[in-house]
Amino acid sequence: MIPSKQKQIQLVSRPVGMPKDDDFLYKEIEVPQPSKGEILVKTLYLSVDPYMRGRMSDAKSYVEPFALNEPLAGGVVGEVAQSQSEHFKKGDFIVGMLPWQEYSIASEKEIRSISPDPSLLSAHLSVLGLTGLTAYFGLLDIGQPKEGETVVVSGAAGAVGSIVGQIAKIKGARVVGIAGSEEKVHYLKDTLGFDEAINYKETNDMQAALKEACPNGIDVYFENVGGEIGDAAISLLNKHGRVPVCGAISSYNKTEMDLGPRVQSKLIKTSSLMKGFVVNDYNDRFKEGATQLGQWLSEGKLQYEETITEGIDNVTDAFLGLFEGKNLGKQLVKVAEPTK
Repeated sequence: MIPSKQKQIQLVSRPVGMPKDDDFLYKEIEVPQPSKGEILVKTLYLSVDPYMRGRMSDAKSYVEPFALNEPLAGGVVGEVAQSQSEHFKKGDFIVGMLPWQEYSIASEKEIRSISPDPSLLSAHLSVLGLTGLTAYFGLLDIGQPKEGETVVVSGAAGAVGSIVGQIAKIKGARVVGIAGSEEKVHYLKDTLGFDEAINYKETNDMQAALKEACPNGIDVYFENVGGEIGDAAISLLNKHGRVPVCGAISSYNKTEMDLGPRVQSKLIKTSSLMKGFVVNDYNDRFKEGATQLGQWLSEGKLQYEETITEGIDNVTDAFLGLFEGKNLGKQLVKVAEPTK
């Protein structure tokens, strides 16, 4: 039975530094009714991601900022609760970019159908979704790892980094991951098959630690973190090194200018490529990436981990936990069970 009221999470002030609880408002609103061509979606899982911090500011970026006093939005796996569409029926499972609330109206063009396999529902927000595609295109299109090369991944136990490292292993590279706990280091080496892993929180000299872990230098550095970790990795690039820049989470909550060593001379001396990207740069190739990721998953060549927080009341806690490294793999929030 569809309720008449639901919870919605709004952004009510633009954070300065680390977001706080009072930057968000949990509001009770009506559950809307779909019009012709629309679907009412029951939210099952929603994704919280570091890039959303940037959208909470009003600075110019690659995507529009979140509006104040409006719901935040992100990746959602949901179930069709009502349908006024010829293309979707009640009980279908879908994925799309939808508001942070329990029920949402979506147009036919905003969502796509996914497999009803209950064991893979959440995977469409992680390894089979934009997370996996980000790893796939960033590493293979920009990083282009070759057999025997050394690939270093920062944020390696996170959603994107863990997939990047595994794809690099599939391609025959030697893979070194950087993470923030001994538990994550063991996960990278013992479960995902990374060749080496470094706990940056227990490392006083990151450049020395990387030099020891990468005796032949670094050919590809997949950047998720920035800051001193990025400085150290870039200083060890080999000739024709490649640096896909996916994120810089270390600076997202800084209130002062983030300064560090200048990279230009190092890039010139090594003829290296450093290129930023967002996954939507590859919209026209999503089918290619999703097909290959699905094949590797079915063949057992890819593993994925999800940190799932229960309940819509805990969405903001799950989001803030990203900046403290609390998640292993993809951070999701389970909002509801599928209708039986």
